[in-house]
Amino acid sequence: MRCLDEGSALARENNGMIDKTAREIEALKEARKPFAEALTEIGLMDAFYHRTAAEIDQLLEAAVTGFVESMQRQGAVKERTGTAFDDPMPF
Repeated sequence: MRCLDEGSALARENNGMIDKTAREIEALKEARKPFAEALTEIGLMDAFYHRTAAEIDQLLEAAVTGFVESMQRQGAVKERTGTAFDDPMPF
């Protein structure tokens, strides 16, 4: 994947940083509200209330990156039963 290789090279040259596009910046801004709602719902908002937008964005980016990378790894592996719902129910 040429674009992935070029993006990775750019990130290495810039200490892991690639400038965000306008859409990525907007997506992070829009993700802050549901993130804050989830923190409030589970009783963790106090710990995050005085964090900067940049710190919150760092958490959001880490979660999204981990999720996407996992999905990409999983996409390369055949599912056990071949169905989308082959994992056991957690409850």
